[in-house]
Amino acid sequence: TLKSLVTFHFRTQLCDEERTVIDDSRVVGTPMEIVIGNMFKLDIWETLLSSMRIGEVAEFWCDIIHTGIYPLVAKSMRRIAEGKDPVDWHIHTCGMANMFAYHSLGYDDLDELMKEPKPLYFVMELIRVQQPSEYNRETWAMSDKERLKVVPVLHGQGNKLYKQGHYQDATQKYKEAIICLKNVQMKVHQILPWEAPWLKLEKMGNTLTLNYCQCLLRMEEYYEAIEHTSDIINQHPGDYKAFYLRGKAHAEVWNEAEARQDFSRVLDLDPGMKKAVKRDLAVLNMRMEEKNQEDRNKYKGMF
Repeated sequence: TLKSLVTFHFRTQLCDEERTVIDDSRVVGTPMEIVIGNMFKLDIWETLLSSMRIGEVAEFWCDIIHTGIYPLVAKSMRRIAEGKDPVDWHIHTCGMANMFAYHSLGYDDLDELMKEPKPLYFVMELIRVQQPSEYNRETWAMSDKERLKVVPVLHGQGNKLYKQGHYQDATQKYKEAIICLKNVQMKVHQILPWEAPWLKLEKMGNTLTLNYCQCLLRMEEYYEAIEHTSDIINQHPGDYKAFYLRGKAHAEVWNEAEARQDFSRVLDLDPGMKKAVKRDLAVLNMRMEEKNQEDRNKYKGMF
């Protein structure tokens, strides 16, 4: 089936007296794009957009049966607008129950809506409708088979860019590969949670995430690296590489105790890492010594 790519602006408002605006793509500056017929999470939008003419601006009132999922979609869109990864690294299992049990989406207004779904107004402006021949087949328009084929290709491109020192570009390749994998994994998980095919995808995802974290270390994004490696450790406490990268990140931000703890876990899990860990501990000792000396000098003048 041919699926058209639809480009549109939207504004989401509460049905209160002030018509409080929750999201507005014009304020963000970039319109939304979805592929009609591609199971976009908020399927009501497909229905609404399919009823519109190009250039038309229309307002729709939608009841909670259609808006319950909105906070999850809005979270992804906001993360993209902030230049962050739309993939939700924290939700490793899927299913509605899980999403609702999840403690926070990271945005207070969306958490509020999640707890208590409300009817919403959507103001849509249809900008463009393109047929498949007119747009590049981006990763989101692919079938699962195609997605899985593209993952090792993106992985290889990321590795090559990393070796060349193009860390920012490498992260993009790893991210794209992770998004492809997660998309397939969510579907597989509904049928075969924790079985061999799913675990294989999980392993590939972890490898890509660790490569991504290696780029973050090079780019000095230490706290983000700690966040992602901690996610892996929570799910897979035996992953020594995750402990190793997290230890390195902790060392960079002066978390001495945490770094030492992570490095000692690495040695427990893989004694073969002894040489590397020894080197990192020597660097840590030197850095802490320098910092302590600096602190001593700083405070000497005060007393």
